[in-house]
Amino acid sequence: MSLRSSSGSEHTRLMGVGAFRPERVVTNEEVCRHIDSSDEWIRQRTGIESRRWADAATSVVDMSLGASIEAVAAAGLAPADIDTVIVATVTHDYQTPSAAAMLTDRLGATPAAAWDVSAGCAGFCHALAQAADAVRAGTSRHVLVVGADKITDYTDLTDRATAFLFADGAGAVVVGPSDTPGIGPTVWGSDGGQWQAIRNKASWPSVREAMLAAAGDPEHEPLEWPALTQEGQQVFRWAVWQMAPVAQKAIDAAGVTADDLAAFVPHQANARIIDAMVKQLKLPEHVHVAKDIRTAGNTSAASVPLAMHRVLADGEARSGDLALLIGYGAGLAYAAQVVVLP
Repeated sequence: MSLRSSSGSEHTRLMGVGAFRPERVVTNEEVCRHIDSSDEWIRQRTGIESRRWADAATSVVDMSLGASIEAVAAAGLAPADIDTVIVATVTHDYQTPSAAAMLTDRLGATPAAAWDVSAGCAGFCHALAQAADAVRAGTSRHVLVVGADKITDYTDLTDRATAFLFADGAGAVVVGPSDTPGIGPTVWGSDGGQWQAIRNKASWPSVREAMLAAAGDPEHEPLEWPALTQEGQQVFRWAVWQMAPVAQKAIDAAGVTADDLAAFVPHQANARIIDAMVKQLKLPEHVHVAKDIRTAGNTSAASVPLAMHRVLADGEARSGDLALLIGYGAGLAYAAQVVVLP
């Protein structure tokens, strides 16, 4: 007796994209109430003019649902047509169950397979690779991929190195079968030896120990919340010098050249990093470079799909155009691919 193998689509594509941006706009001036900085300094060093923060009642799943409803509708599908849901996030309220499982129920996509991806700011591009592979393998037909993070839950507003960077939001796409290639090969990897460059200030076991100690000793030191912190210069150098070659490998793997691209949609970490990558890649002037960071800040796993959504909404690129995507961040993990825009 021999086992049957799944038979999927030879090619895959992005069928629709959606976004959720919190209503509250937070200016640099507001952020500077808590840190010794200025609007001018933040703009010069990062390119950020404002960002959006979700309110206390809005969760990662809430934001994911908003983006997913738009993406599924844009794909011309109903929630019941989705058979797999992948959410890239590092800020879901629970370690288990997954945000994807909860989203599947809220969206009305049960009994779709559902899981989360934890790859920091590179999470969406990792999840997109998994989705394309699942459709090609035949284990899925329509995969909902979401990048969503509520980074403000883990932001120390008094930390001068990070308080002005982070923001909240969610972006989503639907991946499905295609007659022609719509998602190029993924180039990905990690440098775990530098894991401390972007990390939580405290581990959850240490938080638990501190809580137990505080319960037995009122004079115990205050509990340290596991807010995000990073070694800014280390991350900057790594991103500037290591990510451009990764992006070039993704272009080569897709069998295209920079001249064929209409848009470059990198992780929105820092405008200076983006500018340095554009220079190293020698991108032609006609390639639109997404800089959603200007009014969105760094939304971690949500940044690439949010930026892609804005590029299309603003008419900077059109459906059918080629775009280079790259995500990079905590881990230090990275992933890149060329896609045909939906």
